[in-house]
Amino acid sequence: MKKLFVMLTCVLLAGSVLTGCGGDSSVGENGEVFVYNWGEYIDEETIEMFEKETGIDVIYDEYETNEIMYPRVAAGASTYDVICPSDYMIQKMIDNDLLQELNFDHMPNALANIGSQYYEQARGFDPENRYCVPYCWGTVGILYNTSMVDEPVTSWSILWDEKYDDNILMQDSVRDAFMVALKLNGYSMNTLDRDELETAKNSLIEQAPLVQALVIDQVRDKMIGGEAALGVIYSGEAIYTQRENPNLEYVIPEEGTNVWIDGWVIPKNAANVENAEKFIDFMCRGDIALMNFEYITYSTPNVAAQALIEDEDIRNSEIAFPDLSQYQNLETFIYLGEDGDALYNQLWKEVKSAYE
Repeated sequence: MKKLFVMLTCVLLAGSVLTGCGGDSSVGENGEVFVYNWGEYIDEETIEMFEKETGIDVIYDEYETNEIMYPRVAAGASTYDVICPSDYMIQKMIDNDLLQELNFDHMPNALANIGSQYYEQARGFDPENRYCVPYCWGTVGILYNTSMVDEPVTSWSILWDEKYDDNILMQDSVRDAFMVALKLNGYSMNTLDRDELETAKNSLIEQAPLVQALVIDQVRDKMIGGEAALGVIYSGEAIYTQRENPNLEYVIPEEGTNVWIDGWVIPKNAANVENAEKFIDFMCRGDIALMNFEYITYSTPNVAAQALIEDEDIRNSEIAFPDLSQYQNLETFIYLGEDGDALYNQLWKEVKSAYE
Protein backbone atom coordinates (compact mmCIF):
# COMPACT_ATOMS: atom_id res chain seq x y z
CA MET A 1 0.00 0.00 0.00
CA LYS A 2 3.27 -0.32 0.64
CA LYS A 3 4.27 -2.09 3.58
CA LEU A 4 7.18 -3.49 5.50
CA PHE A 5 9.75 -5.36 3.41
CA VAL A 6 9.10 -9.08 3.74
CA MET A 7 10.23 -11.57 1.12
CA LEU A 8 8.01 -14.50 0.19
CA THR A 9 8.76 -16.89 3.00
CA CYS A 10 7.01 -19.48 5.05
CA VAL A 11 6.64 -18.14 8.58
CA LEU A 12 5.59 -20.03 11.68
CA LEU A 13 2.82 -18.34 13.63
CA ALA A 14 1.53 -19.65 16.92
CA GLY A 15 -0.88 -22.42 16.06
CA SER A 16 -0.43 -22.02 12.29
CA VAL A 17 2.13 -23.22 9.82
CA LEU A 18 2.30 -20.69 7.01
CA THR A 19 2.65 -23.00 4.07
CA GLY A 20 1.39 -21.25 0.98
CA CYS A 21 5.00 -21.39 -0.14
CA GLY A 22 4.79 -25.13 -0.37
CA GLY A 23 5.11 -26.63 3.12
CA ASP A 24 2.71 -28.96 4.89
CA SER A 25 -0.11 -27.81 7.13
CA SER A 26 -2.37 -29.40 9.67
CA VAL A 27 -6.06 -28.90 9.01
CA GLY A 28 -8.07 -27.35 11.83
CA GLU A 29 -11.22 -28.93 13.18
CA ASN A 30 -13.25 -26.74 10.82
CA GLY A 31 -10.84 -26.76 7.89
CA GLU A 32 -8.39 -24.12 6.71
CA VAL A 33 -8.15 -20.86 4.83
CA PHE A 34 -5.22 -19.76 2.67
CA VAL A 35 -4.51 -16.03 2.93
CA TYR A 36 -2.11 -13.96 0.77
CA ASN A 37 -1.36 -10.49 2.11
CA TRP A 38 1.24 -7.74 2.19
CA GLY A 39 4.13 -8.19 4.60
CA GLU A 40 3.49 -6.96 8.15
CA TYR A 41 -0.04 -5.95 7.15
CA ILE A 42 -1.97 -7.65 9.93
CA ASP A 43 -1.67 -8.10 13.66
CA GLU A 44 -0.66 -11.74 14.06
CA GLU A 45 -2.68 -11.90 17.28
CA THR A 46 -5.88 -11.42 15.27
CA ILE A 47 -5.02 -14.53 13.25
CA GLU A 48 -4.54 -16.51 16.43
CA MET A 49 -7.87 -15.19 17.75
CA PHE A 50 -9.64 -16.19 14.53
CA GLU A 51 -8.21 -19.69 14.70
CA LYS A 52 -9.22 -20.09 18.35
CA GLU A 53 -12.76 -18.79 17.82
CA THR A 54 -13.49 -20.67 14.60
CA GLY A 55 -11.33 -23.80 14.68
CA ILE A 56 -10.07 -22.85 11.20
CA ASP A 57 -6.34 -23.00 10.46
CA VAL A 58 -4.92 -19.93 8.69
CA ILE A 59 -2.19 -20.68 6.17
CA TYR A 60 -0.63 -17.31 5.52
CA ASP A 61 1.73 -16.02 2.80
CA GLU A 62 3.13 -12.53 2.31
CA TYR A 63 4.14 -10.53 -0.76
CA GLU A 64 5.98 -7.26 -1.28
CA THR A 65 4.17 -5.70 -4.25
CA ASN A 66 1.03 -6.15 -6.30
CA GLU A 67 3.23 -7.03 -9.26
CA ILE A 68 4.77 -9.93 -7.33
CA MET A 69 1.39 -11.20 -6.20
CA TYR A 70 -0.48 -11.06 -9.48
CA PRO A 71 1.48 -13.49 -11.71
CA ARG A 72 1.56 -16.08 -8.95
CA VAL A 73 -2.21 -15.93 -8.57
CA ALA A 74 -2.88 -15.70 -12.31
CA ALA A 75 -0.71 -18.74 -13.01
CA GLY A 76 -2.45 -20.78 -10.33
CA ALA A 77 0.93 -21.66 -8.84
CA SER A 78 -0.70 -21.50 -5.42
CA THR A 79 -4.39 -21.52 -4.58
CA TYR A 80 -5.46 -18.84 -2.14
CA ASP A 81 -8.84 -18.20 -0.55
CA VAL A 82 -8.35 -14.57 0.51
CA ILE A 83 -6.03 -11.92 -1.00
CA CYS A 84 -5.59 -8.21 -0.23
CA PRO A 85 -4.60 -6.38 -3.45
CA SER A 86 -4.65 -2.65 -4.14
CA ASP A 87 -7.31 -0.81 -6.10
CA TYR A 88 -5.91 -0.97 -9.64
CA MET A 89 -4.82 -4.57 -9.18
CA ILE A 90 -8.30 -5.53 -8.01
CA GLN A 91 -9.64 -4.01 -11.22
CA LYS A 92 -7.09 -5.99 -13.24
CA MET A 93 -8.10 -9.19 -11.47
CA ILE A 94 -11.77 -8.46 -12.14
CA ASP A 95 -11.08 -7.78 -15.81
CA ASN A 96 -9.16 -11.04 -16.10
CA ASP A 97 -11.90 -13.06 -14.40
CA LEU A 98 -9.73 -14.04 -11.43
CA LEU A 99 -12.18 -13.03 -8.69
CA GLN A 100 -15.59 -14.25 -7.58
CA GLU A 101 -18.47 -12.09 -6.45
CA LEU A 102 -18.82 -11.74 -2.70
CA ASN A 103 -21.87 -12.86 -0.75
CA PHE A 104 -22.33 -10.05 1.75
CA ASP A 105 -25.14 -11.97 3.45
CA HIS A 106 -22.37 -14.18 4.82
CA MET A 107 -20.31 -11.17 5.94
CA PRO A 108 -22.59 -8.90 8.00
CA ASN A 109 -19.68 -7.02 9.59
CA ALA A 110 -18.46 -6.03 6.13
CA LEU A 111 -21.78 -4.30 5.51
CA ALA A 112 -22.34 -2.84 8.96
CA ASN A 113 -18.86 -1.59 9.84
CA ILE A 114 -17.19 -0.40 6.62
CA GLY A 115 -18.13 3.22 5.99
CA SER A 116 -20.28 3.87 2.94
CA GLN A 117 -17.85 6.53 1.70
CA TYR A 118 -15.16 3.87 1.32
CA TYR A 119 -17.41 1.62 -0.72
CA GLU A 120 -18.22 4.68 -2.81
CA GLN A 121 -14.51 5.32 -3.34
CA ALA A 122 -14.01 1.65 -4.24
CA ARG A 123 -16.50 2.02 -7.10
CA GLY A 124 -13.65 3.55 -9.08
CA PHE A 125 -12.16 0.07 -9.50
CA ASP A 126 -15.06 -2.18 -8.40
CA PRO A 127 -18.00 -0.36 -10.01
CA GLU A 128 -20.83 -2.27 -8.32
CA ASN A 129 -19.01 -3.20 -5.09
CA ARG A 130 -19.30 -6.86 -5.93
CA TYR A 131 -15.73 -8.09 -5.42
CA CYS A 132 -13.94 -6.13 -2.69
CA VAL A 133 -14.26 -5.32 1.01
CA PRO A 134 -12.05 -2.30 1.86
CA TYR A 135 -9.37 -3.14 4.44
CA CYS A 136 -7.04 -0.12 4.56
CA TRP A 137 -6.77 3.19 2.78
CA GLY A 138 -4.55 6.23 2.72
CA THR A 139 -2.58 8.75 0.72
CA VAL A 140 0.95 9.06 -0.64
CA GLY A 141 3.00 12.09 0.28
CA ILE A 142 6.36 13.49 1.30
CA LEU A 143 7.89 12.69 4.68
CA TYR A 144 10.57 15.20 5.63
CA ASN A 145 12.93 15.74 8.53
CA THR A 146 12.48 19.22 10.00
CA SER A 147 16.03 19.17 11.36
CA MET A 148 17.31 18.78 7.79
CA VAL A 149 14.69 20.73 5.82
CA ASP A 150 14.07 24.29 7.01
CA GLU A 151 11.75 25.47 4.23
CA PRO A 152 8.02 24.87 3.71
CA VAL A 153 7.36 21.60 1.92
CA THR A 154 4.36 22.09 -0.33
CA SER A 155 5.29 20.64 -3.73
CA TRP A 156 6.68 17.48 -5.28
CA SER A 157 9.30 19.76 -6.84
CA ILE A 158 11.39 19.73 -3.66
CA LEU A 159 12.37 16.18 -4.60
CA TRP A 160 14.28 17.71 -7.53
CA ASP A 161 16.09 20.34 -5.43
CA GLU A 162 19.87 19.91 -5.79
CA LYS A 163 20.54 21.02 -2.24
CA TYR A 164 19.08 17.69 -1.10
CA ASP A 165 21.46 15.70 -3.27
CA ASP A 166 21.81 12.16 -1.85
CA ASN A 167 19.14 12.91 0.76
CA ILE A 168 16.05 11.92 -1.24
CA LEU A 169 14.28 8.56 -1.15
CA MET A 170 11.98 7.54 -4.00
CA GLN A 171 9.64 4.59 -4.27
CA ASP A 172 10.95 1.62 -6.24
CA SER A 173 7.53 1.10 -7.83
CA VAL A 174 6.58 1.96 -11.37
CA ARG A 175 3.14 3.42 -10.67
CA ASP A 176 4.16 5.27 -7.49
CA ALA A 177 7.27 6.77 -9.06
CA PHE A 178 5.41 7.85 -12.18
CA MET A 179 2.58 9.24 -10.05
CA VAL A 180 5.03 11.68 -8.46
CA ALA A 181 6.48 12.80 -11.80
CA LEU A 182 3.12 12.99 -13.53
CA LYS A 183 1.59 15.09 -10.74
CA LEU A 184 4.67 17.30 -10.73
CA ASN A 185 4.06 18.05 -14.40
CA GLY A 186 0.32 18.58 -13.98
CA TYR A 187 -0.86 15.30 -15.51
CA SER A 188 -3.18 12.53 -14.40
CA MET A 189 -1.45 9.60 -12.75
CA ASN A 190 -3.61 7.33 -14.95
CA THR A 191 -2.58 8.91 -18.24
CA LEU A 192 -1.78 6.84 -21.31
CA ASP A 193 -0.68 9.86 -23.31
CA ARG A 194 2.78 9.02 -24.65
CA ASP A 195 4.03 12.60 -24.61
CA GLU A 196 2.97 13.10 -21.00
CA LEU A 197 4.61 9.84 -19.99
CA GLU A 198 7.82 10.77 -21.79
CA THR A 199 7.86 14.06 -19.90
CA ALA A 200 7.42 12.22 -16.62
CA LYS A 201 10.10 9.70 -17.56
CA ASN A 202 12.55 12.48 -18.37
CA SER A 203 11.78 14.13 -15.03
CA LEU A 204 12.56 10.89 -13.20
CA ILE A 205 15.80 10.44 -15.14
CA GLU A 206 16.77 14.03 -14.35
CA GLN A 207 16.09 13.36 -10.67
CA ALA A 208 18.08 10.11 -10.49
CA PRO A 209 21.50 11.63 -9.62
CA LEU A 210 19.95 13.31 -6.57
CA VAL A 211 18.28 10.18 -5.20
CA GLN A 212 20.03 8.33 -2.42
CA ALA A 213 18.05 5.14 -3.04
CA LEU A 214 15.01 3.64 -4.66
CA VAL A 215 13.20 1.95 -1.79
CA ILE A 216 9.95 0.27 -0.90
CA ASP A 217 9.48 -0.20 2.82
CA GLN A 218 13.05 0.77 3.72
CA VAL A 219 12.01 4.42 3.54
CA ARG A 220 10.51 4.04 6.99
CA ASP A 221 13.68 2.97 8.78
CA LYS A 222 15.90 5.34 6.82
CA MET A 223 13.75 8.34 7.71
CA ILE A 224 13.49 7.32 11.35
CA GLY A 225 17.27 6.99 11.50
CA GLY A 226 17.89 10.40 9.92
CA GLU A 227 19.59 8.83 6.90
CA ALA A 228 17.67 11.05 4.45
CA ALA A 229 15.95 14.42 4.49
CA LEU A 230 12.99 13.61 2.26
CA GLY A 231 11.14 10.49 1.21
CA VAL A 232 8.03 9.45 -0.67
CA ILE A 233 5.93 7.43 1.74
CA TYR A 234 2.46 6.02 2.40
CA SER A 235 0.49 7.87 5.06
CA GLY A 236 0.21 4.84 7.35
CA GLU A 237 3.96 4.52 7.57
CA ALA A 238 4.23 8.25 8.19
CA ILE A 239 2.16 7.81 11.36
CA TYR A 240 4.55 5.14 12.63
CA THR A 241 7.69 7.12 11.78
CA GLN A 242 6.45 10.17 13.67
CA ARG A 243 6.09 8.03 16.78
CA GLU A 244 9.72 7.02 16.45
CA ASN A 245 11.17 10.37 15.35
CA PRO A 246 9.34 13.59 16.31
CA ASN A 247 11.33 15.56 13.72
CA LEU A 248 9.41 13.95 10.89
CA GLU A 249 6.46 15.63 9.19
CA TYR A 250 4.14 14.42 6.43
CA VAL A 251 2.56 16.51 3.70
CA ILE A 252 0.29 15.93 0.72
CA PRO A 253 1.79 18.07 -2.09
CA GLU A 254 -0.30 20.80 -3.67
CA GLU A 255 -0.18 19.16 -7.12
CA GLY A 256 -2.24 16.24 -5.81
CA THR A 257 -1.55 12.60 -5.08
CA ASN A 258 -2.83 9.04 -4.95
CA VAL A 259 -5.66 8.08 -2.60
CA TRP A 260 -5.53 4.30 -2.42
CA ILE A 261 -7.58 1.42 -1.07
CA ASP A 262 -6.46 -2.13 -0.35
CA GLY A 263 -9.26 -4.65 -0.04
CA TRP A 264 -10.09 -8.27 0.71
CA VAL A 265 -11.08 -10.36 -2.31
CA ILE A 266 -11.80 -14.05 -2.90
CA PRO A 267 -10.18 -15.63 -5.99
CA LYS A 268 -12.37 -17.53 -8.38
CA ASN A 269 -10.47 -20.77 -7.76
CA ALA A 270 -10.67 -20.53 -3.95
CA ALA A 271 -11.15 -23.95 -2.39
CA ASN A 272 -12.44 -22.73 0.98
CA VAL A 273 -14.97 -20.02 0.19
CA GLU A 274 -17.02 -20.38 3.36
CA ASN A 275 -13.91 -20.06 5.51
CA ALA A 276 -12.73 -17.13 3.41
CA GLU A 277 -16.01 -15.34 4.13
CA LYS A 278 -15.60 -16.05 7.83
CA PHE A 279 -12.06 -14.67 7.77
CA ILE A 280 -13.06 -11.45 6.00
CA ASP A 281 -16.06 -10.94 8.27
CA PHE A 282 -13.90 -11.50 11.36
CA MET A 283 -11.40 -8.89 10.15
CA CYS A 284 -14.30 -6.45 9.73
CA ARG A 285 -15.31 -6.73 13.38
CA GLY A 286 -14.77 -3.38 15.11
CA ASP A 287 -12.44 -4.64 17.83
CA ILE A 288 -10.37 -6.70 15.37
CA ALA A 289 -10.10 -3.83 12.88
CA LEU A 290 -8.93 -1.60 15.73
CA MET A 291 -6.19 -4.09 16.64
CA ASN A 292 -5.00 -4.16 13.03
CA PHE A 293 -5.09 -0.37 12.76
CA GLU A 294 -3.04 0.05 15.93
CA TYR A 295 -0.54 -2.53 14.71
CA ILE A 296 -0.01 -1.44 11.10
CA THR A 297 -1.04 2.26 11.49
CA TYR A 298 -2.69 2.34 8.07
CA SER A 299 -6.03 4.14 8.06
CA THR A 300 -8.99 1.88 8.60
CA PRO A 301 -12.27 2.32 6.69
CA ASN A 302 -13.98 0.52 9.58
CA VAL A 303 -16.14 3.14 11.29
CA ALA A 304 -16.79 0.85 14.26
CA ALA A 305 -13.03 0.65 14.81
CA GLN A 306 -12.62 4.41 14.35
CA ALA A 307 -15.14 4.98 17.13
CA LEU A 308 -13.10 2.75 19.45
CA ILE A 309 -9.83 4.70 19.03
CA GLU A 310 -9.04 6.05 22.50
CA ASP A 311 -6.19 8.37 21.54
CA GLU A 312 -7.88 11.61 20.55
CA ASP A 313 -4.83 12.81 18.61
CA ILE A 314 -4.92 9.68 16.44
CA ARG A 315 -8.69 9.74 16.06
CA ASN A 316 -8.48 13.33 14.81
CA SER A 317 -5.19 12.88 12.92
CA GLU A 318 -4.97 14.69 9.60
CA ILE A 319 -2.61 11.96 8.43
CA ALA A 320 -4.73 8.98 9.46
CA PHE A 321 -8.12 10.48 8.61
CA PRO A 322 -7.60 13.58 6.47
CA ASP A 323 -10.37 15.78 5.16
CA LEU A 324 -9.81 15.02 1.48
CA SER A 325 -12.09 17.86 0.39
CA GLN A 326 -9.30 20.36 1.16
CA TYR A 327 -6.97 18.87 -1.44
CA GLN A 328 -6.91 19.19 -5.22
CA ASN A 329 -6.21 16.63 -7.95
CA LEU A 330 -6.58 13.51 -5.83
CA GLU A 331 -6.93 10.29 -7.81
CA THR A 332 -7.10 6.55 -7.32
CA PHE A 333 -5.04 4.27 -9.53
CA ILE A 334 -6.99 2.40 -12.19
CA TYR A 335 -5.91 -0.57 -14.25
CA LEU A 336 -4.59 0.66 -17.61
CA GLY A 337 -4.78 -2.61 -19.53
CA GLU A 338 -2.04 -4.92 -20.75
CA ASP A 339 -0.78 -2.37 -23.29
CA GLY A 340 -0.76 0.33 -20.62
CA ASP A 341 1.18 -1.90 -18.23
CA ALA A 342 3.69 -2.68 -20.95
CA LEU A 343 4.17 1.01 -21.76
CA TYR A 344 4.75 1.99 -18.13
CA ASN A 345 7.11 -0.93 -17.59
CA GLN A 346 9.12 -0.05 -20.69
CA LEU A 347 9.53 3.55 -19.55
CA TRP A 348 10.33 2.44 -16.01
CA LYS A 349 13.19 0.31 -17.33
CA GLU A 350 14.60 3.42 -18.98
CA VAL A 351 14.35 5.28 -15.67
CA LYS A 352 16.00 2.45 -13.75
CA SER A 353 18.89 2.43 -16.22
CA ALA A 354 19.75 5.92 -15.00
CA TYR A 355 20.52 4.39 -11.59
CA GLU A 356 23.01 1.86 -12.95
